[in-house]
Amino acid sequence: MSYWRLQWVAYLTLVRKEIRRFTRIWVQTITPPAVNALLYMLIFGGLIGSRIREVDGFAYMDFLVPGIIMMGIITNSYGNVVSSFFGTKLQKYVEELLVSPVSNLTILAGYITGGVARGIAVGVVVSIVALIFTDLRPVYPGITISIAVLTSIMFSLGGLINAVYAQTFDECSIVPNFVLTPLTYLGGIFYSVSMLPPLAQTLSLFNPVLYMINGFRYGILGISDIPLWQSYAVILAFIAILGTIAITLLNRGVGIKA
Repeated sequence: MSYWRLQWVAYLTLVRKEIRRFTRIWVQTITPPAVNALLYMLIFGGLIGSRIREVDGFAYMDFLVPGIIMMGIITNSYGNVVSSFFGTKLQKYVEELLVSPVSNLTILAGYITGGVARGIAVGVVVSIVALIFTDLRPVYPGITISIAVLTSIMFSLGGLINAVYAQTFDECSIVPNFVLTPLTYLGGIFYSVSMLPPLAQTLSLFNPVLYMINGFRYGILGISDIPLWQSYAVILAFIAILGTIAITLLNRGVGIKA
């Protein structure tokens, strides 16, 4: 078997394993984000939204939905990879990968694709739930899909880096709980940045999640607090940085090799 065919077979095997991993327990991986999204839409969109009425010319529910979808994509892309790769370390399965002729780039691509698959799957399910409350259709489908996929890649890379350094399951939850959740909630899901005081608007520009949510919102509604090119630039820059860090850690065996 040629080198490239071997890598392709290994990649497909990893992807199938990752997809089967989260689809086999869909009640734990797919259903909770859908239920959470339903609650957010009922509480924020239904109860609070009836008082806010409009944001940037759109009904508050319509404004809210893109952020809720993106939140599901972000948290599940990250969570899938951090839990899966850490489990691989814990069960010593990663040692079999290291001694095999599979390249680290193939291993990285396999786990990232699995994270993207779960993130997009959750995004689709949440979008279906959103149809209960709104009949939104993407204004720019290409932008909507590309922002969703690129964001999912970025947070999947972040999840793998977290898993490489984590020594316990508790350490796998530190970043999601104390970094990812605050950044997501303060990333413009529930409000427009233009509604904030000048200082808060400036500080919000340092939150990378703001660019992803606004890019996704532009794809669905056609409006954004951030120029679209900046959204793409920030996401691609983070993918390049996190991708470089991830492959470097795998090549050096940090947190993996004894």
